Amino acid sequence: EVILEESGGGSVQAGGSLRLSCTSSGATSFYDSDLGWYRQAPGNECELVSSITSDGVTAYADSVKGRFTVSHDNAKRTVYLEMNNLKLQDTGVYYCVADDISEFLPSVNRLCPESDFGYWGQGTQVTISS
Repeated sequence: EVILEESGGGSVQAGGSLRLSCTSSGATSFYDSDLGWYRQAPGNECELVSSITSDGVTAYADSVKGRFTVSHDNAKRTVYLEMNNLKLQDTGVYYCVADDISEFLPSVNRLCPESDFGYWGQGTQVTISS
């Protein structure tokens, strides 16, 4: 089992920055896991924002390209999501998930943690104000 814990969320004004962290623990090797960041605003679908494979290949949703950067520190078993030039529409609860990259759907029409793939963290709230 993989246990994930997100941190770093908060409230910032539009144009600001935040860095989210997701730390992994548990029996499954962090080195073998692909990691994804999803977000969900109230009433919206669970949306894939970014992903990083165990060997460092990254991908981003079009809505965050050029603004968000995903990275990982294997020694710390942590994946980061650096978010710059934040916009109102970036507001939501951000979750990290561990699974094979092939399981990461672009969006899920249910609450993120109730998705039928991966191991999910508890989420961290990001609120962007004007």
